Amino acid sequence: MHDRYRSRVAFFVVYVKEAHPEDGWVLENNRDQKIAVMDPTTLGARAEVARSCAARLEIRMPVLIDSLDNRIASQYGGWPDRLYLIGKDGRVAFQGDEGPFGFKPAELERAIEKELNKRKR
Repeated sequence: MHDRYRSRVAFFVVYVKEAHPEDGWVLENNRDQKIAVMDPTTLGARAEVARSCAARLEIRMPVLIDSLDNRIASQYGGWPDRLYLIGKDGRVAFQGDEGPFGFKPAELERAIEKELNKRKR
């Protein structure tokens, strides 16, 4: 989707609070995949974890980092993950359901098409 629309839509990943840190809610599946991070206590540490995550997942779009007070995650309900489309007017044009079960890229793509078509009128 990013490749298809990136000339017309700005895509970003916002890295928010670590969902399964070693000093929190640990998932054995993460340990099986050799993913073991502590919950960052500084912005620099959060940025490093975000860089590592982006590299491991081969994310090819810009990654923004939420502040340590988790302001963005709190305002947008982005934890653990969620898809959003912000329209050209600055308003939320699409808000997906909470992930992982509500993470449905096809719904976001339909919203992108609708927003792009709205601009053509």
